[in-house]
Amino acid sequence: MASPESSKSNVDSIFSSETSSTDNSTEETPTDLDKQPNESSKLRTLLSILRKFSGVADIASVRFSLPAQLLEPIPNLEYWNYFDQPSAFIAIGKSNDALGRMLEVLRFWFTKDLKYVKGKPCKPYNSTLGEFFRCNWEAEDSLPTISELVSISEATGRTSRSKKSSRSSSVATQNINLGSINEKKAKISFLTEQVSHHPPVSAFIAECPEMGLTACGFDQLTARFTGMSVKVTPGEHNLGIYINLTKRDNEEYHLTHPAAHISGFLIGGINVTICEECYITCEKTKTKTILNYIEEGWLGRARNKVEGVIFKYDPNNDHISKIKEVPESDILARISGFWKESVHFSYGAHSNSQIPLIDLTPLNLPQKIVPPMENQLSNESRHQWSSVTDAINAHQYSKATTLKVELEEKERAKAREREKKGFNWNPRFFVGTIPTNGRPKLTIEGKEALMRLQEDEWELEERNM
Repeated sequence: MASPESSKSNVDSIFSSETSSTDNSTEETPTDLDKQPNESSKLRTLLSILRKFSGVADIASVRFSLPAQLLEPIPNLEYWNYFDQPSAFIAIGKSNDALGRMLEVLRFWFTKDLKYVKGKPCKPYNSTLGEFFRCNWEAEDSLPTISELVSISEATGRTSRSKKSSRSSSVATQNINLGSINEKKAKISFLTEQVSHHPPVSAFIAECPEMGLTACGFDQLTARFTGMSVKVTPGEHNLGIYINLTKRDNEEYHLTHPAAHISGFLIGGINVTICEECYITCEKTKTKTILNYIEEGWLGRARNKVEGVIFKYDPNNDHISKIKEVPESDILARISGFWKESVHFSYGAHSNSQIPLIDLTPLNLPQKIVPPMENQLSNESRHQWSSVTDAINAHQYSKATTLKVELEEKERAKAREREKKGFNWNPRFFVGTIPTNGRPKLTIEGKEALMRLQEDEWELEERNM
């Protein structure tokens, strides 16, 4: 059986350079060359490296190699997922009305990046071609439907009467947020694979058959250094997240990604701010959401404000991209709040009665259920990077950098050998050609691997790369 990690250890493995993303830590005295750098020192060093890329259109595509002391001991494919609160995912589709289901998708949306709320952004290991990661989550089926949430809010007097009180009222939502009721659990199985190296693109799929839910997409980022911060936007193959509800006549929700800024390198406190618009659309129900992440001036403190509208739209004539362009007669609900704290909604175009949608403050990152190391393949993320992870956790950064460079050179040698032999590499779990519609397709092996994940069957055969 695989061992689930505790919530705290999962948080630490992502956000602390003193703990591991695996259980294989060693206790050794670091040498003078391997003294653990403090956070300010790491950020200043990273800033000096980033300055070399001023003017480069996309530093993410350069794939430069950082020394180990600037990395967090976690593989990219493990770190980069959207299930920071699995209970919110399995609650999608409970409501019997289209607006309720859109609000459930939004509730999931605001929890998917909880890692940035509860910790700091980090630089994980670069993924290698064909590397993959798989895990399960056991999610508590404890969230109310939107109509139930409204009833609870009204019955307990938690409905805010003023838009200005949305921040102060966040405490009042704590008894109706995720995981507050210990009920049955549903399993989410997750599979992701690095399907391209130039440009770096990974495909992912998550399934919860019990709830009739599937989420999939391609992950690719572009990053540009602007002098004091890094602006991150979706790459050309990253069209967003696609969520399918098989129990709701195959409704599909398309969620696009906004832009983000990573800053704070000089002051030693790295911070993520989100800016610009993003969109959630469901063609079948003809509902659309526009979210606007309000960007603060460079002298102002980032307040992480978000506002939005849900409205009826025509999928065949979808030209509205700004909140101000939405006719008031089409507005079904408004969204307001702070994406790092709490978010509320109100019905219609002008209602002042705000209902808590999600309070992020009491939430914690979930535990993953991963294959035991003996059942992981050589190109499975934790297994592949285990020696580097062990060295970083032992504060042996020189050794970790050497091991990391050796691993990366081994992968480059494989690529040269494939090119020499004229071998056309294809992913194992996903169909090789990246489709233009943003939806990855599983191969026969991928379908079987995902099905076996649902049964907690971890065995897979090695395959030559």
